[in-house]
Amino acid sequence: MKEYSLPLHSSSVHKLSIIINRSHALLHCIAIAFLIYYRLSFLFQQSKTSLLPWLLVFASELLLSFIWCLGIAYRWRPISRSVFPERLPEDDKLPAIDVLICTADPYKEPTLEVMNTVLSAMALDYPPQKLNVYLSDDGGSSITLLGMRAVSKFARWWLPFCKSHGIKTICPDDYFSCPEEDYSHDLEFLAEKQQIQEKYEMFREEIIQAREKGGNVDKRTSNSKDHGSVVEVIQKNEKMSRLVYVSREKRPSHPHHFKAGALNVLLRVSGVMSNSPYILVLDCDMYCNDPTSAKQAMCFHLDPNISPSLAFVQFPQRFRNISQSDIYDSMIRSLFWIYWYGLDGLRGPVLSGTNFYMKRESLYNYSMYKGVDLTELKNSFGTSNELLKSLQVNNRPSIDSRDSSSTLLQEAKLLASSAYENNSKWGEEVGFRYHSLVEDYFTGFKLHCQGWKSVYLTPTRPQFLGTSTTNLNDVLIQTSRWSCGLVEVGISKFCPIIYGSSRMSILQSMGYAELAFFPFYCFPLWCLATVPQLCLLNGIPMYPNVSNSFFNIFIFIFASALLKHLYEVLASGGSVRTWRNEQRIWMIKSVTSYLYGTLDAFMEKLGLTKASFLPTNKVEDDEQVKRYQMGVFDFRTSTMLLSPMVTIIVLNMAAFACGVYRMMFTGEWEKMVLQVVLSFYILIMNYAVIEGMLMRNDRGRIPPYVTLLSVIISGVFLSLGSVILNMY
Repeated sequence: MKEYSLPLHSSSVHKLSIIINRSHALLHCIAIAFLIYYRLSFLFQQSKTSLLPWLLVFASELLLSFIWCLGIAYRWRPISRSVFPERLPEDDKLPAIDVLICTADPYKEPTLEVMNTVLSAMALDYPPQKLNVYLSDDGGSSITLLGMRAVSKFARWWLPFCKSHGIKTICPDDYFSCPEEDYSHDLEFLAEKQQIQEKYEMFREEIIQAREKGGNVDKRTSNSKDHGSVVEVIQKNEKMSRLVYVSREKRPSHPHHFKAGALNVLLRVSGVMSNSPYILVLDCDMYCNDPTSAKQAMCFHLDPNISPSLAFVQFPQRFRNISQSDIYDSMIRSLFWIYWYGLDGLRGPVLSGTNFYMKRESLYNYSMYKGVDLTELKNSFGTSNELLKSLQVNNRPSIDSRDSSSTLLQEAKLLASSAYENNSKWGEEVGFRYHSLVEDYFTGFKLHCQGWKSVYLTPTRPQFLGTSTTNLNDVLIQTSRWSCGLVEVGISKFCPIIYGSSRMSILQSMGYAELAFFPFYCFPLWCLATVPQLCLLNGIPMYPNVSNSFFNIFIFIFASALLKHLYEVLASGGSVRTWRNEQRIWMIKSVTSYLYGTLDAFMEKLGLTKASFLPTNKVEDDEQVKRYQMGVFDFRTSTMLLSPMVTIIVLNMAAFACGVYRMMFTGEWEKMVLQVVLSFYILIMNYAVIEGMLMRNDRGRIPPYVTLLSVIISGVFLSLGSVILNMY
């Protein structure tokens, strides 16, 4: 690899954040130690009535403290990076890139949105003969295939327009819907822009008509698990990026491994067609918002000092439909503004599903197969001779890569067949890993365990923009799926704190472990939202008196955690309202989706259920979008998701009222004040839920039958709890 006289990138350590984070960690750890000392000292002094709830609360506090301690890793050494793409070599010396895009259902992932993502990838500022775009259509939809053909025609107009005028917003839908500020009112330019816009409207209309004509058929077959493989080279013009449509074979008798399986098919098909040394993975709704991301990523991949051990360059996920209030934390601020910066200061961030430029070699795990005979290679990579030939570094496909002959297509269809991975190591040691529903997290974890590194790059202008979930139902379903996948890893032999600690630094394994155990917040939050309240109703104190010196320890820990979170929100550009919204949605997720995801993972571990994957709905409902933009919750979701949060609110309303009465009329305020404060905090933070129960009449309110059901459940819980406490 060529040596460059000037550095292609630089990094800077967040010194102030390090000082604040480490100081806070030290003080908070000391306070937790005092809390544990208090609980242990008074454990055997409890009466029989209070022993069980005391143990439950203590166990919850220990689990909260454990997860918090794991999170220290993210805040230990955060860094930021910058790049100098102008120092890269000439275009003819840049390596080739294969872009892999996955879609599954044209009704949950609108075809027009998917095609805009494809067009934006083709318009990257990169030599077109070195850019190859592959789309995986897991639903085998005729609408998607027709959309790809329409892309090929419109791209002949769109790509030259972007290149000749240096267009930055390379997603046509976004470009034509937003005012372009970079250009003067040049009449020639405006005339050409108008012409291209007319071509785009024709392209858009063609896709809409294809959806209308093919809709009845696709409603029966979309996302089917029983269809053959289809591989079609849509675009093979030397002056434009290659464009390939792939629909892998899916049969009920063969597991298809969801998104990871689709990516591995694209990895194999692209291996025999173009075999680029680097791949860019995009979600179907995550379009390229800036043409320079490829060259920015190459600033790391072409640096001889880090390239040999660098697996991928991760860009953050940014979303174009986030409201100012973001009541559901749809921007996932903590991950992309806090956690990934911290992990980048260790050996790199977690693989995040989309927006990453990865070295193909890292997924093939070449080091394991050097000097291995052909039989062993076939046991790992399958029986395709063309794929085995492509394993040689820098080997170009022996089949003409611009040819769409039957030889090439037959080889590609073989690689996309449902039985190809049988008796191979795809998904285990090769390609994207199958062990978890969160294939990105687990694949990144395995790569880091093998010694690979990653970097996190956050340019000022978002390089990629997507569509996030903006209604409560989709947010909770998506979070349940993520929680299940994370817990699957946490309770397996690949548990990061055990498997990872011997293969990576202890801090990095702590970071991975914090994510794996994050859904376990459901247990302490359920406990702390019910047990102290039940004890408050029965006059049993769970916390020290106001006059006790340990009272200050509990106050300090509570305030310390909240203020640290507030500082991080403000430091990342948020507001006090953002902080409140994140606290609220964390509580809601903990008692609903984290709980169900965790239970699903344990049931799957016991063989009682099988993993399922539902694509996130990307079709926007105007009424739900309007409420989200106004900062109003839309509670139209299943009773199973609503009843837990409403039950907890009802229970805390009863406990708060009883606690205030006890403080005012029975003189027990010193004993009960912390339990009353806890209930008050839960209620004030979740006022939106109370509003949805009692004060709203619109379609997005909590249905009255759910409120009634929750009142009944709360009454049963209180009765059973009182009976259990009085049994002792």
